[in-house]
Amino acid sequence: MDALTSAVDPHAMLGVAAMALGMVLTPGPNMIYLVSRSIAQGRRAGLLSLAGVATAFLAYLTAVTAGVATVFAVVPLLYTVIKLAGAAYLLWLAWQAVRPGGTAVFAPRQLPPDPPRKLFTMGFLTCLLNPKIAIIYISLLPQFITPARGHVAAQSFVLGLTQIAVAVTVNGLIALGAGGIAAFLDRRPTWLRIQRYAMGTVLGALALHIAADRAKAVTA
Repeated sequence: MDALTSAVDPHAMLGVAAMALGMVLTPGPNMIYLVSRSIAQGRRAGLLSLAGVATAFLAYLTAVTAGVATVFAVVPLLYTVIKLAGAAYLLWLAWQAVRPGGTAVFAPRQLPPDPPRKLFTMGFLTCLLNPKIAIIYISLLPQFITPARGHVAAQSFVLGLTQIAVAVTVNGLIALGAGGIAAFLDRRPTWLRIQRYAMGTVLGALALHIAADRAKAVTA
């Protein structure tokens, strides 16, 4: 494990952590599903759903670690196209965070109770089919890899685990506290606006940084 982590630039890990935090706190399919389940069916249902989400994260990470370097080496132009698409998507998420009338994630929703297997499966599918997650692994994660350090697959794997750790930790805390958070924000809408604008700023800054980065595709 030490050999894996030594191949990764610590600043890259911090960058991935910041990106992951900004994206996980921006309302999307994963958060909406986890919060809805936790409020409607309790914390255990939220955590079972989160287990499915985490499994989908690992599936994405495995696929990208195995193929990202080869694909970008063969088709360098694809790297640039995907990078700009990722930056554009982050800008879109930033706008969604700050625009008037954004999604009220913590509004209570009436949902019928689901068995554990369905909770896990729905969490898995919600994450697997979430375009935000695809963008993270296909477009954004490679931006933090340093070819000069070698071990591209190892770097991709460690950075992916960093993202997963942040996403699962934050989503787990949200699932556990969904009921209390919903009540808190219902009484204090100003805090919700602060959260939205802060996350919108983080995502917008990351998008501009990625779009302006002139680094070439990872080829080794």
